[in-house]
Amino acid sequence: MARKPISNSSRSSSKLRFASVGAVSDKVVGIGQAGRHSLRIIAGEWRGRKIPFATVPGLRPTQDRVRETLFNWVAKSIAGATCLDLYSGTGALGLEALSRGAKQVDFVELSAIASNALNSNLKQLPIEEGQIAKVEQMSSFDWLRRYKEQATTSTQVKPYNLVFLDPPFALALMQDTLTALFESQCLAPKAMIYVEQASPLVELILPSGWVLHRSKKAGQVFYGLITS
Repeated sequence: MARKPISNSSRSSSKLRFASVGAVSDKVVGIGQAGRHSLRIIAGEWRGRKIPFATVPGLRPTQDRVRETLFNWVAKSIAGATCLDLYSGTGALGLEALSRGAKQVDFVELSAIASNALNSNLKQLPIEEGQIAKVEQMSSFDWLRRYKEQATTSTQVKPYNLVFLDPPFALALMQDTLTALFESQCLAPKAMIYVEQASPLVELILPSGWVLHRSKKAGQVFYGLITS
């Protein structure tokens, strides 16, 4: 879940296996305070639970109805999945995945404030034994470059079954992020990529073999699922 432009009209358990990774980028957004707003988990083990998130300007969780549609699309694949939540922001998408039985979610977020709030929330959630949640405070592009480097030298890195891409709308990063994602070699066979942006998804350029499998529009938000 990413930071979106603000509109005038306008989400501890002993069993927790959790890792927090320090900043590896100097492009940290040091603004905002944690805990003044909350998002609601829609379904799964944490259904109805309210999660506080940081008040970073423009930070907005994916709408409830959009999240519900997304997870209806991937319902048969989410249990046991390894997920990557790039531009995680509030963590709404990754947290929903964990609630619904994902085995692992790696959160990547540039903002120090948002990352700290997400770390704090994960420490309080009763994640099931065997589930893994990890937050890395860094640029999504840096993260993808590092993964690509590791993939060429190690067999220990795990590919992802489901990737959430919701970069800041105002920066129009989707196409560049998709290009970096496909080049990173981080996608498992039959992986799915969720995309959310402020312009029509049909404009996205995808590699051969990948298609926009599903798509919808909610207000001014276009969202969909890319599959191979």
